[in-house]
Order: sequence, then structure tokens, then C-alpha cells
Amino acid sequence: MNLGNPVAVVETERLLLRPFTPADFSALYAYQSRADVTRYLLWDGRTEDQVREALGKKIAATVVVSEGDFLALAVELKETGAVIGDLTLELFSWEHACGELGYIVHPDHHGHGYATEGGRAMLSIAFDELCLHRVIGRLEPRNVASARVLEKLGMRREAHFVENEYLKGEWQSEAVYAILDREWRARTS
Repeated sequence: MNLGNPVAVVETERLLLRPFTPADFSALYAYQSRADVTRYLLWDGRTEDQVREALGKKIAATVVVSEGDFLALAVELKETGAVIGDLTLELFSWEHACGELGYIVHPDHHGHGYATEGGRAMLSIAFDELCLHRVIGRLEPRNVASARVLEKLGMRREAHFVENEYLKGEWQSEAVYAILDREWRARTS
């Protein structure tokens, strides 16, 4: 990916990470509509109209040029061609060279390491192509499986904000994980 140019397909051992297309609606709806998937996210399970809107934003999210831009890639299994989730990389600041990694994998595909495999590819884009200095990941600490993904990626837990957000009728907490470019390079060299 060259800065300002749309991302092409990123291939990992078992996955194709590619831009979203209108044909991905059913796969996206299959997991974004589920309450168990959105339990610890900022939004609830989405309606068809809300998923269509989200898909439109994902289709457009193929370049990172300005602060606030994000890259959204569909996670497709090479073996079957099924879209099982998505990965995002948002640019917070060029001045501070900081971004955020996000991921969702359909529950039917949990426990196979797909989020970690895709996350590695996204961190490679963040550090090797966008030349970021720091990438964070945020989650609700009760989402233990998601925390394990960030830890497997080499991210360290830097903060735990206790009941800092009132979401979905309850006080929720937030954990922040991070990795620096030099830490990433040390892991991948």
C-alpha cells in the first residue's frame, strides 16, 4: 500500500485481507447483527439498514491519508472464499504517528487464530507502510479472548480505566494495549 493509493489484497498463510465490496453484505450482516458479537462494542447488533451503511463506509475505507481515515479489510478464508470478519486500522495522528487496530471475527470461526494472523498483517501495514510509531488496541477487559489476541501480537497492557463509560445500561471499563514500531521490528526480524 502506498500512502494515498488504495490497498490491494494482502495475503497471509490462510487469509486474504481485501477491500470490501457490495457482495459482502450477507457476511457482514451475519456477524454485525449478533448481540454476542457486539456485546463489548460501542454499538448494538445492527439492522440490515445499519449494516448497509457500515458496509458503505468499509467499501470507501481503502486509503489512509488524513487523520481520522481508516483502512477496513474483509477477512476471507483462502480455502473457502468465505468472509469471516474484518480488520481496521485507524490513523489518529500523523504528528504523533499513532493509530488503532480493530478486528471482529464471526463466532463460528473463533479459536483458530484468524484475528491474530490478520492483525499481524495490519501491524505490518501500520509500521512498514504507514511508518507509524505506535499502534493501540482498546477493549472491554471482560473480553478476554480479544485481550489474548493483542497479547499474541506483542502488545502490552498500558492502561485499565475502571467503569469509565456507561454503555448498554451498565458501567463498562476499558483496557488499552499498545506496541511501538521498534518493538514490532524486534518481533519480526
